Amino acid sequence: MGNIKKIEANNRLDLAYCRLLNSYYKLMTLPKLTDLEVSGKRVIVRLDLDVEDDYTRLEFAEETLDYLVAKRSRLIIIGHKGRPEGEKLSELSLAPIAEVLGGVVGEKVNFFSDTVGYESKKRADMLSEGEILLLENLRFDPGEEKNDDEFSKRLSELGEVYVNEAFAVSHREHASIVGLPKFLPHAAGFRFLKEVETLDGILNAPKRPIVLVIGGLKKDKIEYINNFKNIVDKILVGGRLPLFFNEESPDNDKIIMGKLIPDKEDITIHTIEKFKEEIANAKTVIVAGVPGKYEDIGHRQGTQEVFKAIAASSAFKIAGGGDAEAAITEFGLNDKFDWISIGGGAMLEYLTKATLPGIEALK
Repeated sequence: MGNIKKIEANNRLDLAYCRLLNSYYKLMTLPKLTDLEVSGKRVIVRLDLDVEDDYTRLEFAEETLDYLVAKRSRLIIIGHKGRPEGEKLSELSLAPIAEVLGGVVGEKVNFFSDTVGYESKKRADMLSEGEILLLENLRFDPGEEKNDDEFSKRLSELGEVYVNEAFAVSHREHASIVGLPKFLPHAAGFRFLKEVETLDGILNAPKRPIVLVIGGLKKDKIEYINNFKNIVDKILVGGRLPLFFNEESPDNDKIIMGKLIPDKEDITIHTIEKFKEEIANAKTVIVAGVPGKYEDIGHRQGTQEVFKAIAASSAFKIAGGGDAEAAITEFGLNDKFDWISIGGGAMLEYLTKATLPGIEALK
């Protein structure tokens, strides 16, 4: 029995060492913005612009944008909003984002209502040094989500350099994420690199026990729950996700399935207490989604109680995704978390696969 334990311990050490080497290699091979010549050049910057009322994630791109403005780059900002399925929908236009971005970077941001084509190229070519142009929603063109090479090529013709500062959507194999790097010198943005470095710390040298708090509405998170069973020590499931399990705990003692109140918009008080017990023992807490409909004052108890318990714990605390980020901001807990990732799905994907399509495209 003693020999078996020694073998298992050695295997864990070998795995940890391999992960550490992989992380080091990844960070060394990811091209950095500071290694590119961007002064006076037309630089295409892919941002995550899929925001509504909370513009926090736009502020995360400030360091990259400020650097490029200081270099007098001719900035061409691209991004998407919603799921228009290739249709031009006025309610999903990026036009209102131009003023918000201008406030972030402290410069005027001009908007043009198209992505590729003669007029877009003409406007890109006419940019003065330090000028900023925001193009229309990429997903208005079906070539974006289809990862169409022709669409990627036409986008690339607008600029001379490509920068990915959209970690949150880098788990998508879309033209602006994995297609553009084929045609232009490219690099990861400053925030993008910090995301990879922080998440690698959890993968390679985690403090245990690790507790995953996962919630929300999207059924695709069920796959992540299954994938995390071999990574974390406890998984606390809230939001609407228990409904996909018929509120019956799966056959795994790592998973604590939350019980929901009658209208299904929050977790029960008993579940809140169970979650808080696990959080109190954790050394690392990963938050992906919210336990209840926190934006409704009558259904925020679960999210507020659980998030406050996480904030008060001594664990290393990381959160990801728009809802989690918005709830943390709503409750004034931002400074209590060690890291807030700009991507929920991207964060979960990275922690289970140790890479993303957007990362592989840059390498």
